[in-house]
Amino acid sequence: MARRIDVTGTDGVRLAAWEFGDPPKTDPAKEQDDGTSGVLLLHGLMGRASHWASTARWLSERHRAVALDQRGHGRSDKPVQAAFTREAYVDDAEAALEQLGLAPAVLVGHAMGALTAWQLAAKRPDLVQGVIICDMRASALGAASQREWADWFKSWPVPFATLADVRKWFGEDDPWVERPNPARGEFYAEVMHECEDGWRPVFELDQMLASRETWVYDAHWEELAQVQCPALVVRGLDGELGRAEAQEMVRVLPRGEYAEVADAGHLVHYDQPDGWRAAIEPFLDAVRSAR
Repeated sequence: MARRIDVTGTDGVRLAAWEFGDPPKTDPAKEQDDGTSGVLLLHGLMGRASHWASTARWLSERHRAVALDQRGHGRSDKPVQAAFTREAYVDDAEAALEQLGLAPAVLVGHAMGALTAWQLAAKRPDLVQGVIICDMRASALGAASQREWADWFKSWPVPFATLADVRKWFGEDDPWVERPNPARGEFYAEVMHECEDGWRPVFELDQMLASRETWVYDAHWEELAQVQCPALVVRGLDGELGRAEAQEMVRVLPRGEYAEVADAGHLVHYDQPDGWRAAIEPFLDAVRSAR
């Protein structure tokens, strides 16, 4: 089961957090007594908290696992005038940790969520006891990358007539798909909702581009070097983070470790959930035992 908890982010933006467990763990004081720890899961660009459901359910056996719909995503607010800066995303995650009583917590981030995780760990080391960085590059991606994404968004055949069409397009027909990938189709089906004319994204595409624009032009090695807690860099062998860059990230991190998942692309936790669990569970256990 999942329990929704509303969180107030920076500038008053309402954020939806989802606590997974059966039943959910709800007493932060008891968490401290029985040795469990808090875990905050941060999805990537265009993602949502429910993408973490399978991960959060096994985490909830020994941790208080909460996934956050970040601003502009999922069931959280999408104000037209809201800031979609790096600072806003980091401040939102900081507010979530404090309002949910999770700190000190392990942050688990995928792609954009991973960048938020390590930037928050650098900013507020008192709130973070470990970081898992999944398939996010520390180097600058550049203007060409942003143009490619803008063109890709324009190619989406929205509205989709059915969810089956969503799964087929993102899993097979999308020009960015090198070979059929049902997990990718399922990932995008999760972020669609039914409208009068068909199925459309739950997010605004212009807000996604605005969010992405705040990190693609800059490198993020400096904040990475400021992360003092244990940090695990995870990549799928066919993902966007190359092995050389991932290993350099581990070298730059003061307490960095490395793991990779075979037969996984960018959506590591969706492509290979068992391999993902095998890669991160030992790290989580080590952080937990060191408390």
